[in-house]
Amino acid sequence: MNNLVRDLRGEHGWSQADLAQKLDVSRQTINAIETGKYDPSLPLAFKIARLFGMPIEMIFVPGEE
Repeated sequence: MNNLVRDLRGEHGWSQADLAQKLDVSRQTINAIETGKYDPSLPLAFKIARLFGMPIEMIFVPGEE
């Protein structure tokens, strides 16, 4: 799954640690999401979407499998 988390985080001037704290997850989780090594759970995806004020499907886009 592709996502815009890194771009959105950068637009807000947040570090991975800043975003992790806002979402109550580890920095490693943010890194794994941004690099595509981990797809967030649905509750976490909703939390991310809410934080950035965007629909989930604008942040997370299915990639080729």
